[in-house]
Amino acid sequence: MRMRATLGIVTGALALSALAVPAAQADEVVGDTAISNVVVNGGKAVVVGSTAKKTITVSFTVKDGSGVDWAQAILYHGASIESSDSGAVANSSDGRATCTVASATTSNCKSTFDLEPGVNLFNSVAGSWKVWAIAAGNDADYVQKDNAKSFNVQRASKLTVNASPEPVAKGKTITVTGKLTRANWDRGTYNGYVTQPVKLQFRKNGSNTYTTVKTVKTNSTGDLKTTVTASTDGYFRYSFAGTTTTPAVNATGDFVDVR
Repeated sequence: MRMRATLGIVTGALALSALAVPAAQADEVVGDTAISNVVVNGGKAVVVGSTAKKTITVSFTVKDGSGVDWAQAILYHGASIESSDSGAVANSSDGRATCTVASATTSNCKSTFDLEPGVNLFNSVAGSWKVWAIAAGNDADYVQKDNAKSFNVQRASKLTVNASPEPVAKGKTITVTGKLTRANWDRGTYNGYVTQPVKLQFRKNGSNTYTTVKTVKTNSTGDLKTTVTASTDGYFRYSFAGTTTTPAVNATGDFVDVR
């Protein structure tokens, strides 16, 4: 096994160092060791707000005919772990995963990781991240994967709506305003998400289903504004489909009494 003393990935305030891992340029397999069933955050995108740290779990299965000796995973953003611009090591004292023996040849391994705005999360690294993973058998066989799993890390989103006037006469104009914002990891705030298509939807009173009325784009500050004609009692809401960097979000419906 080609080993080296450190893997130095300097990621702003985060330095991934003092790790005893193989050289990480590409995938390697020596012997019959295998990594499978990698699951990040329960299979869901990782959504992080403007300031609070988020701890996520990464689990995976390791198999080796001689039994599993140890395993490790590292999270990173970039084309490869060598050229990454951010990342996270496991919260364990040695950076390795906790592996539970399932059989003579199989172990289930798990690690937790912290993702925190201003530490290893910056606006520029929202989107696709990868899991670098390595595992070794008791016979010194090993496997190393540069991209064992891809997953999305997203800037949390918020969406509001207000329909007025309330009540309103049938046939009159209703003005529907709102605002789409998302976490700014660089500033620790929420800021408007500009020029994004957002659907205005309506749910008739007594119904459980929203229907799209029209699509409106946010302006330069993330604000929304449009008009509709009052026809019947019901709820208006804005609905954002999301992007790779920002999750989908629905505003809470605002009831309008049409008289």
